[in-house]
Amino acid sequence: MDAVVLDTLDPLIAALRAQGFAVVGPVARDGVIRFEEITTAAELPQGWADEQAPGEYRLTRRGGETVFGFAASPDSIKRILRPPRRTLFRLRDGTVEEAEPEAPAIALIGVRACDLAALDVLDRVYLRGRYPDPDYRARREALFLIAVNCTVPGGTCFCASMGTGPRAATGFDLALTELTAPHRFLAEPGSERGAAVLGTLPATPAGPGDRAAAEEAVRGCAARMGRRVDTDGMKERVASAHDSPRWQDVGARCLTCANCTMVCPTCFCSTVEDATVPGTGTAERTEVWDSCFTLGFTELGGTPVRRSSAARYRQWLTHKFSTWYDQFGVYGCVGCGRCITWCPVGIDVTEELANL
Repeated sequence: MDAVVLDTLDPLIAALRAQGFAVVGPVARDGVIRFEEITTAAELPQGWADEQAPGEYRLTRRGGETVFGFAASPDSIKRILRPPRRTLFRLRDGTVEEAEPEAPAIALIGVRACDLAALDVLDRVYLRGRYPDPDYRARREALFLIAVNCTVPGGTCFCASMGTGPRAATGFDLALTELTAPHRFLAEPGSERGAAVLGTLPATPAGPGDRAAAEEAVRGCAARMGRRVDTDGMKERVASAHDSPRWQDVGARCLTCANCTMVCPTCFCSTVEDATVPGTGTAERTEVWDSCFTLGFTELGGTPVRRSSAARYRQWLTHKFSTWYDQFGVYGCVGCGRCITWCPVGIDVTEELANL
């Protein structure tokens, strides 16, 4: 099916809900853009933009009809596929009760190209290894993805230099490019089920002018991206910088708060917690998000292996831009810029890579 033009997203949302999907999209809530369930297009953040810089995030009103005029938000697909906390099993009166995989049917609107690239990374970790994760697989198969090609770069984005955006290339069911003058959406199918949904909507065939406008909007976004990294030989250059004095410099600034890993769409470290309910004969094991920045993450025999913040930052950045490639064949960074925006002291990973 060829690309079409949609005047509004309400028929798309209604069609997905009619198929049993909970439609989740971006909304402006509590000063940020978050992914929440929506029922109409009116709930999308129309007229909102964001200002992002190292250690800074602010929503601003710019007016107009645009609903995707912002960059990556603190939420990503990771929160849906790998919830921050999930029960693994319960022990009740000596009997083990395995937790059934949860697989809510979710149609996610507003997925950026960088997050689709991050999804491919998570798939390599949880689906393509020796031991696929059944909970992740169930959630992944129940997900319907509506990508949005970026036309407005964020202040901390560098996806263009990482080769992960701003256009979504693969991994989606539908892709939207928001256009103005007049306001409309160029919609393209990326899968058979995406084409099936698109075929039920009131739409007009996309003309040459619509396609040209979409191409120019995405190309302009890439050209205005203010940050970049040089990936040529990056894996080797980062690995060779093990003894660089720069680690001590960044370590003196890093709070090891783990914000960067919490908002990162590819970080997947976790730990388990065991808890009992006294007097009930019940115990529960829970998986929770963890971070290589926490002091206890590498604790062995009561002593952390990486005691200093410099050592922990080195581990994180080296893994992202060097050893991750050795493990999975891709970098662990997709250039979304979240780690820069949400770092309380504004550490800029692109600056650190350049200095190394």
